[in-house]
Amino acid sequence: MSFLTNLASAFKGGGGGRVPVSRGFISPWATGFDGGPTGRAPFDYVREVAEAYLANPVAQRAVRIVAEGVGGAPIACPDARLAKLLACSCGSQPLLEVLGAQLALHGNAYVQIVKDAGGVPVELYPLRPERVQVVAGEDGWPCAYRYVLADRTITLPLEDEDGWPNVIHLKGFHPTDDHYGAGSLAAAAPAVAIHNAASEWNRALLANAARPSGALVHDAGDAQPLSGEQFDRLKAELAAAFQGGGNAGRPMLLEGGLDWKAMSLSPADMDFATLKEAAARDIALAFGVPPMLLGLPGDNTYANYREANRALWRLTLLPLAAKILNGLHHALADWFGEAPSVDLDRVPALAEDRERLWAQVSGADFLTDMEKREMLGLARMEKSR
Repeated sequence: MSFLTNLASAFKGGGGGRVPVSRGFISPWATGFDGGPTGRAPFDYVREVAEAYLANPVAQRAVRIVAEGVGGAPIACPDARLAKLLACSCGSQPLLEVLGAQLALHGNAYVQIVKDAGGVPVELYPLRPERVQVVAGEDGWPCAYRYVLADRTITLPLEDEDGWPNVIHLKGFHPTDDHYGAGSLAAAAPAVAIHNAASEWNRALLANAARPSGALVHDAGDAQPLSGEQFDRLKAELAAAFQGGGNAGRPMLLEGGLDWKAMSLSPADMDFATLKEAAARDIALAFGVPPMLLGLPGDNTYANYREANRALWRLTLLPLAAKILNGLHHALADWFGEAPSVDLDRVPALAEDRERLWAQVSGADFLTDMEKREMLGLARMEKSR
């Protein structure tokens, strides 16, 4: 049977096998942009983490809001053993918080399942995503994961010798890559670069008396113009005595033939403040955080912080937490029972929504008590004999 016949049978459901996949030409953890006409440098995850999470206050706060929100979400887990695994800490950080941050930044999160002598999972250990490479089989589907650390390379099989999973791969959707997910950092990187450049511009203005230095005009008249030595000496004296925040406001004494022409901020300089705020909103948008929660001025999308916080949970935290919990349980379903989920009744930001739902369900006289409990997600009551 030819390859085209196999492929057609797979799509029709007659072949029973999986269609082959392949890695995309662009991997979000290695190259996000190829330069192109803009001349932008290729995306480097480690460099962008340093520029965004470690050096940019808006990006760091946005990631921390998302990661800490997922890590601190109240989890309803019927299986006590699985709940203990999910509550374990990776160093000093909760497991779900680490996975939330990795998905937000990198778009991929890898969890190694550590088992005891009986083959039962006893620990879930997250791996640094930029160190993990997917090893594809003959059909393109992952068969192992390669963990690269400096000069050491460790190959982790997809399954152990008994057929149980070794590694859990959680990833965001990437439309052009079958193996790796797309993270929010790649989309936020241009806005982070603009925001950092605007901050550096403002810092340079403060270092130069918080305004353009102006122009020192020499009216030579009948005399000869300044020599190179005189020009260098005058420039050094100005930098030492009048430049910088410590010399702001100091009066300037000029000799004959010298005139100071003060220069004000141009409209382009004034636009830097607006540009910086727009870049900050783009960063918040990329990570799914309402700008109001980051204290950005001029953003009136939400009427108050309560609505913004509710939108954060509904649009960002709950979907991300569901992706993580469902992905973990899918790999651990053979060892544990029901899937864990976020307990919506214990989320303070959603208290008003739950109160409204309870009021609506309680006032529905056409529903039985059993139907009302099912709509509210409560356990079924045992019928009295």
